[in-house]
Amino acid sequence: MFLATAFAILFTVALALIRAFLGPTIHDRILAVNVVGTKTVLMIAVVGFIVGRPEFIDIAIVYALLNYIGIIAVLKVFEDGSLAAPPADASNDEGAS
Repeated sequence: MFLATAFAILFTVALALIRAFLGPTIHDRILAVNVVGTKTVLMIAVVGFIVGRPEFIDIAIVYALLNYIGIIAVLKVFEDGSLAAPPADASNDEGAS
């Protein structure tokens, strides 16, 4: 039963990777990479259950947090052009003119 679940997750990862490579827009590609990260978390949890190692749940949680932080960083780069925060005085100069 859990092996079927693992193969189903691998199949959806393959579909998401196809969408990541063929996605017409950058938003499709970012969403596909996020789906791959989420499915990886599920796969780690299922494999941990199959082999009887509950420690894998902790690894899956850490990976989910890293996936979340990574997606936020990528979205910030696409929105602002870099990960650096804009200068603090740049917003004050606009009001002074």
